[in-house]
Amino acid sequence: MTLIGKRLETQLHDKKPLYTDSEAKAEAERCLYCVDAPCIKACPTTIDIPTFIKKIASGNTRGAAKTIFDQNLLGHSCARVCPVEVLCAGDCVYNAWEREPIAIGRLQRFATETSTAPGQKPLYVAKKNASPKKVACVGAGPASLAFAGAMALEGHTAVVLEKRAVAGGLNTTGIAPYKLHAEDALHEVDWVRGFGVEIKTGMEVDADSAKKLLAEFDAVFLGVGLGADTKLGIPGEDGAGVVGATAWIEAMKLDATTPSTKDLRVLVVGGGNTAIDVARECAQLGAADVAMVYRRTEKDMSGYEHEMEGARVEGVRLVSNSIPVSVVRDPNGKVTALRVARGEQGKAVAGSEHDLPCDLIALAIGQSKLHELAKHFPGVELDAKGCIKADPATGQTGNAKVFAGGDAINGGKEVVNAVADGRNAARTLIARFTAKA
Repeated sequence: MTLIGKRLETQLHDKKPLYTDSEAKAEAERCLYCVDAPCIKACPTTIDIPTFIKKIASGNTRGAAKTIFDQNLLGHSCARVCPVEVLCAGDCVYNAWEREPIAIGRLQRFATETSTAPGQKPLYVAKKNASPKKVACVGAGPASLAFAGAMALEGHTAVVLEKRAVAGGLNTTGIAPYKLHAEDALHEVDWVRGFGVEIKTGMEVDADSAKKLLAEFDAVFLGVGLGADTKLGIPGEDGAGVVGATAWIEAMKLDATTPSTKDLRVLVVGGGNTAIDVARECAQLGAADVAMVYRRTEKDMSGYEHEMEGARVEGVRLVSNSIPVSVVRDPNGKVTALRVARGEQGKAVAGSEHDLPCDLIALAIGQSKLHELAKHFPGVELDAKGCIKADPATGQTGNAKVFAGGDAINGGKEVVNAVADGRNAARTLIARFTAKA
């Protein structure tokens, strides 16, 4: 899919632009190459971080990229979207000395982006005629791409089915543009496609097609992510002026007809990272006022502290201990305010209702689980939270032919966790196929 038009995301610029060669070398030379590197343990894909950084310092950028991709085939996007502040860089030994940690994410981006740029020689060549085995992936997000890429490189046939018109999952449709633009996510999709992975868009899996997949393929990987935005269930929320956060982000990134939030008063309901992303995006797009509305205190928020700090710098306010009661509309149906009650321990205090004036309300309180899809595959079960039950180390579900990973099994973690799930499932299946050969 080619993205065209002046989409809103193109107005939001890269917060951490690509290093120059000299900048990368200077930063890489700060690394102490720790013997028992805590940064490796903090990475869900266990990239050998000191090794790739030292290769950058020595001028071996392609070798650095290979070190990264050997563990994480989506190392390009992870370099840009990972919350390194609470993962690898957060565990850098420099933190204990109150010194700036190594900019691991930016160094990883330098190595991966430079080495996969157009015109570069391939870093990997898939094995030819190595296997008659075929695997299918449902969903074309990070978990499936990591799984399919690893399988294809081993010579297995890998087919990815995506119901949207565009592949890449959350990387394409949901990541804040100041971290990753959709074009960059699609570049990575094409890179994985280059391993021999077949990606079919506009393909939704139902009960009949699930049966065909199980009959025609040796294994199926479920990497479907999450569903639609959750609603508040309050009067007045249905209609124009109230949007789901992930739906709005997707439109902002992909649809050139999406109206800007410039000069609008925006309220974002929620306290997670998606809520923070939407608030920051609206602020950067020129909203007159942006506030996050959260039912508990700031310390109870699931969003990262460093992201909230960035939001405040951009003018986002936090209205805590406030529970939405209803959406207020004028006689023409236009949103004018969100009525809230004061919250105490997450519960509304009677008689404390008051209005927060606004023009647009974005709901970022969670997403539904895709229960129906799992039911199409015999033996695949759901846990109490509606997530697919799978072995966290292998991705194996209750059906021997079905694996799963990413948000479908963890309810919504980081891109790098999804990549780790896809990679681990692929390694498990590759070992199984090899043992039976």
